[in-house]
Amino acid sequence: MANTLVHILHNECPHCHEGKIFNEKNIFFNIGFPKMNKTCSHCHYQFEKEPGYFFGAMYVNYGLTVAQSIATYVIAQFFFIKAFDLRIIAIIAFVIIAMAPFNIRFSRLLWIYMFKNYSI
Repeated sequence: MANTLVHILHNECPHCHEGKIFNEKNIFFNIGFPKMNKTCSHCHYQFEKEPGYFFGAMYVNYGLTVAQSIATYVIAQFFFIKAFDLRIIAIIAFVIIAMAPFNIRFSRLLWIYMFKNYSI
């Protein structure tokens, strides 16, 4: 399990752990939509199994965003006198926007690794 997380964070192919899923050097701090390889350059494993395969990754992305929003609220509330200050909403919105490029790529990587043994 720990090795799987290391492979995910290193953007490695779920099948051979040699090729890369995204063609970007640093996948977590890029602006814009992710540029994915269609297949692994080493073992030719196909990342997108069917059209619309990554729609499910949107649910993973949503879960990541909600978890980050709750964590941001819990941390931010210690810096304000009232339990719910309206300025916390702006802080949460900033974190959501700042983490969006990371969430898109990480949710796709998680989605690929969740279904890596189901080949078509």
